[in-house]
Amino acid sequence: MKELKANAGFPIEPVYGPEDLAGVDVDRDIGRPGEYPFTRGIHKHMYRDRVWTMRQYIGFGTPVETNARFKYLMAHGQDALNVAFDLPTQLGLDSDDPRSEGEVGRVGMAIDTLADMEDAFAGIPLDRVSVSLTINGMAAPITAMYYAVAEKQGAAADRVVTTPQNDILKEFVARGTWVYPVDPSLRLVGDLIEFSARHYPRANPVSVCGYHIREAGCTTAQEMAYGLAIAAAYVELMLARGIAVDDFAPRISFNFTAWGKIFEEVAKFRAGRRLYARMLRERFKAANPKSWMFRSLIGGGGSAFTVQEPENNIVRGAYIALASALAGAQTMALPTYDEAYTIPSPKAQLIALRTMQICAEESGAADTVDPLAGSYYVEALTNAMEKQIATELAHVERMGGIVEAIRSGAIQAEVARQAYLFEQRIASGEIPKVAVNCHVGDKPAEADREIELYSFDAKVAEAQLARLERTRAGRDGRAVHAALGRLRDEARGGGNLMYPIMDAVKAYATLGEIARAMRDVFGEHKEAVKL
Repeated sequence: MKELKANAGFPIEPVYGPEDLAGVDVDRDIGRPGEYPFTRGIHKHMYRDRVWTMRQYIGFGTPVETNARFKYLMAHGQDALNVAFDLPTQLGLDSDDPRSEGEVGRVGMAIDTLADMEDAFAGIPLDRVSVSLTINGMAAPITAMYYAVAEKQGAAADRVVTTPQNDILKEFVARGTWVYPVDPSLRLVGDLIEFSARHYPRANPVSVCGYHIREAGCTTAQEMAYGLAIAAAYVELMLARGIAVDDFAPRISFNFTAWGKIFEEVAKFRAGRRLYARMLRERFKAANPKSWMFRSLIGGGGSAFTVQEPENNIVRGAYIALASALAGAQTMALPTYDEAYTIPSPKAQLIALRTMQICAEESGAADTVDPLAGSYYVEALTNAMEKQIATELAHVERMGGIVEAIRSGAIQAEVARQAYLFEQRIASGEIPKVAVNCHVGDKPAEADREIELYSFDAKVAEAQLARLERTRAGRDGRAVHAALGRLRDEARGGGNLMYPIMDAVKAYATLGEIARAMRDVFGEHKEAVKL
């Protein structure tokens, strides 16, 4: 008989029965939907009351081009947005910075000033559309621009729903779009959380992102463990500022993947919700049940898909949608079938949107809450996953906690190690991948196959640079200079930087100028490497 292991590392038995649930207390460990510890979901009726929001990851070229794609998908039923920014924007570089050459608008939308953000959301009411901003090192100024656009639209602050990712710790682990050293970076995370809690009560000012750590190579259990450890670090950060846990914890959200084995992914989220609820209630003494809720965007990463026979990725996407629904997602996002090799085409994004809609309307996955509850396999798997996650969390604590483990490079080294092991398992065929290492088609024919690639237009950069030049020429230079001076002064002090950043943004200071003002005080992060 073939032996199998979960991606998290523990063995999968050929059959499960009542004996595998010995010691389980149904009320304590499983409970009811919408009740502590939320194993079965954070809402009583889940999708019977409201189906998950659907938001494709969108952003390329100029803000005007991205705005057109927003409206295209919204016209086809997408009810929320998830924005991608180009690499210079993520790193706090203006489009005319020499380091930006060749990257402006290439893998996301270019944003230089408030004028660009105004173009990006022209005709999109920010008091009625929920928008996620996939931005981290530059989350404070980009979110400030978003808030300024909402204000210009006349949107009431208590009606604005946005989710800047603002998870700098996972950037140090997995993605690399950091700017400042760890301590000032954490200060900016805390400033945005505090500012939003006071002025934009429906904003989700941090979205803890296990997604990118998983994409970088960690295991299923490590994704959840590292995400929970990072969330705990942010809670501790805010408590150290003297802010009561229930004043900010209800707006913490999460962004995780679901591209592995369906039942393992379901178990990961059921166990994660349970662990998070206990952590907030027991460790951090949160009294508001909303503080205990693990609210999640769930979707697949592009690494789940293949360039070989890319149409197969449509089927993979459907399984990801099903896993996300069964796992209890509040928001769902799917990679597109062409994401393994190019910027998503409109056709591919529409198919991904339709996949989520079919899952919601036709599959029956939304008919009842946590339909897999009570399965011997799923409940045993949930318990096994919880133990594995707890083991990984204990390992992080032995390294001095997640922040210290990131400073030393220990977490980065572990993720790199797991990525190598995963690739070995793919290469050996231990992890099957159809049309890659099993059921492989005619290789010469596949090699000659034409695939449609995104054609990057160099004129995009020219248009963006021209827009930036016009904005600089038309603004009040004295106001910009004064605002940047206040930002530097506040950075040297201990105040909340969102206030001077808001002033600089409204004066049409560029993102690069704002980032540079803080870099003058904070310096830059140098990567720790631990072999």
